Amino acid sequence: MSSTRSGAGANRVLTATPSTADDATTVFRDHDVTVEIPLVRAQPGKRKAVKQTTARAPRLRALPSAPVLLGAAALAVSIGGTVAANEGTPVVEAPKVQQASALGGASGTSSVDTYDRGATVSRDSRRDAVADTADAELVAEASKQMRQRNTTLAQFAKDAEAHAQQIAKNQWVLPLQGYRLTARFGDYGLWASYHTGLDFAAPTGTPLVAMANAVVTSVGYDGAYGNKTVLTLEDGTELWYCHQNSMTVSEGDVVRAGEVIGSVGSTGNVTGPHLHLEVRPGAGDPTDPYAALMVHGLTP
Repeated sequence: MSSTRSGAGANRVLTATPSTADDATTVFRDHDVTVEIPLVRAQPGKRKAVKQTTARAPRLRALPSAPVLLGAAALAVSIGGTVAANEGTPVVEAPKVQQASALGGASGTSSVDTYDRGATVSRDSRRDAVADTADAELVAEASKQMRQRNTTLAQFAKDAEAHAQQIAKNQWVLPLQGYRLTARFGDYGLWASYHTGLDFAAPTGTPLVAMANAVVTSVGYDGAYGNKTVLTLEDGTELWYCHQNSMTVSEGDVVRAGEVIGSVGSTGNVTGPHLHLEVRPGAGDPTDPYAALMVHGLTP
């Protein structure tokens, strides 16, 4: 074998002479230089590993430094919560971080203790308290009005019941107010024979009311009686209202004691405005109205 060598001097040619012995060496000769290099023979089935430092150097230089690796590991712990070095290394559970809950008051691995903070009230709590107070006031006011309404209705019912009882008794009332008596039943003087009724003098237009529950059986003008309204009671007794200025009911109307039926006037044969009242039991001859009123608890 020949090898050309270049260097500072002239080109030299080295001649290699291999040996056939097992431990022989390869001899390089060059005029005055002889180099012997032992030969290493590879054994069948075995291969000796050779470190290749130059090939791995770039890969090692590409790896991050130790502090960077530690920072990446810490970030992995904070995100994933676990780090496993290998199958034989225990798994480390990192604390779980969660957002604070408005309902539970928990944040991370600790909880908020409201007792440690004292009587702290949020703005929403104060607003809710004000709303609750307003609602309570409205409820109280509604309850008060309901009680007043119930009281008023109870009074109305009581008054209606009392009035119904009076109606059931069919008690009589005076036919008008603000009067004076000017002529009684049986008087003589201005009349052809005797006076058949009781006269109540009062200003024109004074309201006239039904003395008892009755049915209106006649309404109209009747000669010397002037404008006349006849009320017939349940027992058939007739009440005659004479010399009226106005009449506000019609035949067939049902009236109750105290209901307005007309007003005082001076129609017919009169000397001034007044009510001429006659009471005719069973639609027969007239009787003394004064006595009839007294029988029904009235003093004219």
